[in-house]
Amino acid sequence: MLSKIVYLAGFMTTGKSTIGPILSNTLGWNFYDLDEVIESKYNFSIKKLFNEKGEDEFRAIENKVLAELNPKENAIVALGGGTMMNQKNISLMKKKGLIVLFESSENEIYHRMKYKKNRPLALDNNGNILGEKELRNKIKELLQSRKKFYDQADIKIKTSNERIGITVDKLSKIISKNFHDV
Repeated sequence: MLSKIVYLAGFMTTGKSTIGPILSNTLGWNFYDLDEVIESKYNFSIKKLFNEKGEDEFRAIENKVLAELNPKENAIVALGGGTMMNQKNISLMKKKGLIVLFESSENEIYHRMKYKKNRPLALDNNGNILGEKELRNKIKELLQSRKKFYDQADIKIKTSNERIGITVDKLSKIISKNFHDV
């Protein structure tokens, strides 16, 4: 029997790394955070990899690690916010499993990101957190540029104003329905 894989996709701070472990525990599945797998494999933080290698090389590393991630057991995999920006990644994930997109409003994303120094795309060239206007514009711009990729997800779920337990319950039911025998 092939293992079942559910990929949790979405913009930064939409809840992938928070909901993923709870969902995997609820289902009795393994959990992988792609960013943590990359950090462990390369012995660098995502921020440092991103800054030292640049976004293009980071995305190549991300693609390689994603392709090599072949869990033997059923698994939930939380992706980085930009993992779906690569059509190869999307094709690979669709062959291996189900892509669930977490969606939040621009305003909610802004409020979750405004003090985070560990998000490379939310910082200026000097490593300082972007001001409100710049950060809001960056979020809007990135969401627009990622829309055509995010729209390829198998399932979309709103995470803006929902309690985590409710979202986990909804996802458990959706996954059970899609895999029939979970």
